Amino acid sequence: MTRRIVYGISLWVYLGAVACTIAAIALPNWISYTSPTDNDPIRVSYGLHKRCSSITGQCTPFPQDQDCHGDDRSFCSMWRSTGFLMNFGVIFEVAILVAYVVILVGGRGTREIGWKILSPMIMVVAAAQLVAMTLVAYLYDHDNRFFVGWALDKSWILCTVSWIVMLFDAVGVVSASFLLPPEDDYEAIPEPY
Repeated sequence: MTRRIVYGISLWVYLGAVACTIAAIALPNWISYTSPTDNDPIRVSYGLHKRCSSITGQCTPFPQDQDCHGDDRSFCSMWRSTGFLMNFGVIFEVAILVAYVVILVGGRGTREIGWKILSPMIMVVAAAQLVAMTLVAYLYDHDNRFFVGWALDKSWILCTVSWIVMLFDAVGVVSASFLLPPEDDYEAIPEPY
C-alpha cells in the first residue's frame, strides 16, 4: 500500500523529469557542430523545431521543405516523429500531474489503487521519450549530414535523463505499493484484566 509521503516524493522526482523534458524541447541543441578552430568557431545546432547557426546569427524553422526532398524524406519523417513524441509526452505529463493531484487529495482508497493508474502512465511517457532519443541517435549515426565533428548535445542528454528518472520513479511507486505495510493499519485494543 503506497503512502501519501511516497506519492509526494514521487511527485517531486517526476517534476524534475518534466523540467528536463521541457528544456529538451525548448533548447535547440539535440545535435550540434562546432568547428575545430581556436578563434571564433562556427557553431550549428539542430533542435526539434529549429536550426541555429553562428554564421547567420539566427535560428530558422527546421525541417523545412527543402530539407525533405529525395533521400532526406526518411530523415524528415524521423525528425518530425521525434518532435511529435516529445510533444505527446508533455501533453501526457500534464495528465499525469492531474493524476498525482487526484491521488494526493483523495482518500486512503484512492492512494491504495492510484499506483495502478499512475505507474503505467509514467511508463508511457518514458517509452515515448526513449523512442524519441533513439530516433535522434539513429539519425546521428546514419545520416550523411552528420559527419565528424557533430555531437549529440544537451537536449538529447536531458531527454535521456528524463526518461530514465521517470522509469525509476514508476518502478519506485510500484515497489512501494508492494513493500510498504498498509497505511493506518488497525492495531488491536488490549483487553482489560
